[in-house]
Amino acid sequence: SQFISNHKGCDYQTFKTDLISQLSMDTPFDEQFYSDTKSAALEDVLIEEMEKVYRRRMDALVEKLNPIIKDVYEKQGIKDGHPQNKMKGEAFCTEWAKAYPDCRLVVTKETMTVEGMIKIVYDLLKDKLNIAKITFSSGVNKASEEFDCHKDIDRCPLCGISLNEKGVCPKCGYKK
Repeated sequence: SQFISNHKGCDYQTFKTDLISQLSMDTPFDEQFYSDTKSAALEDVLIEEMEKVYRRRMDALVEKLNPIIKDVYEKQGIKDGHPQNKMKGEAFCTEWAKAYPDCRLVVTKETMTVEGMIKIVYDLLKDKLNIAKITFSSGVNKASEEFDCHKDIDRCPLCGISLNEKGVCPKCGYKK
């Protein structure tokens, strides 16, 4: 891993701080393990932990966004196929398709470019979430767009997560 090789010879506290600031995750091992273990083994442990963190974050996003997106589809009449849809498309297998096999987005008004994806996602979620910036990349193509925030959401100055109703960050414990 590039992260491990970039931190070869660094003390544990620097490694730990950089891991939090650059990858937004805690160190999965203690100082003793860090100092006694070879880079390859550190890399294996770090990659395993990164995969777990990624899965947890993706599950949390799906749990939060799935009902919002499903609600938008259903309000637009996109459930059990669009009423005017007479074509049968090729079967596809994604997490969304598995979770909602009777729902399928048939037509979009945007070209499927990174710019088009930004517009589609923003249009779907702008009323539900306070979107400040969206970035999509696909291969060598990348696009990013910033939006004016229309909701006033208190965020943690340390990690950017929205504070709960008591003014506490659910990720790091920061209190307003």
